[in-house]
Amino acid sequence: MSESNAPRQLRLIIEAADFDEAVRFYRDVLGMPEQPAFAGGGDDRVSILHAGIATIEIATTQHVRAIDEIEGAPHDPSSKMRIALEVADTRVAVQEAQAAGMELVSEPVETPFRSLNARIQGPAGWQVTFFQELETLEQRTQREGFATDDRRDDS
Repeated sequence: MSESNAPRQLRLIIEAADFDEAVRFYRDVLGMPEQPAFAGGGDDRVSILHAGIATIEIATTQHVRAIDEIEGAPHDPSSKMRIALEVADTRVAVQEAQAAGMELVSEPVETPFRSLNARIQGPAGWQVTFFQELETLEQRTQREGFATDDRRDDS
């Protein structure tokens, strides 16, 4: 795809059996602003919520297991996707999620890549990692292990 036609938005679609609970959590608890969206009415409902800047993180099974281990979360091979949200304060995000009835999967932990991560079980079967960056991207890229995949040393 040409640069002029590169994607302008990432939209993650979560099918939720308990729509109201999922919207309450992401919109009201996490504070994601809602934009107008078209739906047919009745049980045909949708909510589009803004989550700041979106990125896609593609990881090997080994990397996913390494992150599970770092975060102290059990590895679930049936779960191929989870949501990771950058927040200003991981501990506060966890407290707010727990106050809203979400189950804690792993306590906040400082990672080797200088972020504070914690994981909760969110609605609709999705795990949510909250991460708080403890250094700027510029600072982290000076650390060993930080590189783009095409510049990573495979040795």
